[in-house]
Amino acid sequence: MNWLIIDEIIKNALKEDVWDDDITSSSILSKHQQSTVDVICKEDGIIAGLDVFKRVFFLLGDVEVSLYHKDGDFVKNGEILGNLKGNTLNILKGERVALNLLQHLSGIATTTNKYVQELSNTSCKLLDTRKTTPGLRILEKYAVKVGGGCNHRFNLSDGVLLKDNHVAAAGGVKNAIEKARNSVSFVRKIEVEVETLDQVKEALDAKADIIMLDNMDNETTKKAVDLIKGNALIEASGNMNLKRIRSVAETGVDYISVGALTHSVKALDISMKNLKNL
Repeated sequence: MNWLIIDEIIKNALKEDVWDDDITSSSILSKHQQSTVDVICKEDGIIAGLDVFKRVFFLLGDVEVSLYHKDGDFVKNGEILGNLKGNTLNILKGERVALNLLQHLSGIATTTNKYVQELSNTSCKLLDTRKTTPGLRILEKYAVKVGGGCNHRFNLSDGVLLKDNHVAAAGGVKNAIEKARNSVSFVRKIEVEVETLDQVKEALDAKADIIMLDNMDNETTKKAVDLIKGNALIEASGNMNLKRIRSVAETGVDYISVGALTHSVKALDISMKNLKNL
């Protein structure tokens, strides 16, 4: 992970939460008070972001974090994930930021893993999207990988993906692909989003490298797969959920992208409990 970027994320989060001072903790604690506290998981799931959690207290200083698991481990309700020992003020200053990040990333990893399990014994791979929380993309896409998924583009510089508005602006699927091919390096693959079988045919005629089937039902998706016949990689996207995803994979697509992995995930319930003064 790129710690220069992640440190800025953490520092900004700490500034947002502490701002000037933790007036509650400062009003009852001395600057030198020391404590220990446990990190406890309160529901089953896949853990992700432990090193990020630890980094919060490294930046605050004078807190030692001992972890009993690694990212990607399956953890159970009631399980102790680790222990903090050190300056009580810094433990309490970092508590909410550290837990928010750990809970959020673990929620993404847990949700991702559920989708990956649905795709077991198929050749289809699960992709994330750019529907991420502003400022947290590097962490959220990391959590997707921890959960067993694959990363799509990290940003707009990573690859050519002609979406519906690009197609409309260029005057059609074929025009969009041809203009992109004439502009970018030959080493770049060109992906285009299509919504109809006629657009699939256009994309094939223009020799798109990847064709994204957007919001197609399973019957239409299967027809599109049969049309493409291995002449392009196929990504399915739109209205994906756990109940549907396996049936989409079984149509023969290569990839399925799911925005819900990051844009509406439920955090895994984790807390810091059993604080004891030293």
